[in-house]
Amino acid sequence: MSTPKHGPALDRVRALVREVAKFGAVGGLGVLVNLGVFNLIRSTTDLQVVRASVIATVVAIATNYLGFRYFAYRDRAQSGRTRELALFVAFSVIGLVIENGVLYTATYGFGWDGKLETNAFKFVGIGVATVFRFWSYRTWVFKALPAPAPVSLIVGQRDGQAGGQSGTQGGGAPGAPAAPRTPEPAGK
Repeated sequence: MSTPKHGPALDRVRALVREVAKFGAVGGLGVLVNLGVFNLIRSTTDLQVVRASVIATVVAIATNYLGFRYFAYRDRAQSGRTRELALFVAFSVIGLVIENGVLYTATYGFGWDGKLETNAFKFVGIGVATVFRFWSYRTWVFKALPAPAPVSLIVGQRDGQAGGQSGTQGGGAPGAPAAPRTPEPAGK
C-alpha cells in the first residue's frame, strides 16, 4: 500500500484551514458585537468616538474569550486557566490598542468622524488587530497539545527497546537470553 506523497503537509494545511474557519466564526460574532455595541453607544450617548469604541471592544473581547475557549480552541490544552486568561487579556489589550489606534488616527488625525467613516475605520482597525490576535492566541494563549507518539514507539519504549527496534530483547546485552517478562496491569 502506498502512502500519499504530501500526506502530512496536506493534513497540516487542512488543520490550519479548520482553525482559521473556527477562529473566523468566533471573530465574526465578535465583530458583530463590537460594531453593534459601538453604534448603540454612539446613538444613545454623547461619548467620544474612541471611548465608545474601547467600550465596544472590551465587550467583544469578553464574548470572544468564551467562543475561543469553548468552541474554536476547545481541543487545546486547558491546564493553567489563570495563565491562559492573563495572556488572553494581555494580547487582547494590544489588539484593542491596534484597533482603536486606527480609529483614533482617522478621527483625530484626519478629521474623518462621520458615522460612515468611523464605522469603516473601526472595521479596518478590527481587521488589522485580528491578524495580530490570530497569531498571538494560537501561539501563546491556546497552545496546541503535543502530537501523540506513534503506538510502535510507545510499545518499544515500554519493552525496553529504543524507537521500537533493537537488537536486544528485554533491554539486556546483545545475544543474551531474554529475561521473562510479567505482563503489566491494563491501567498503566
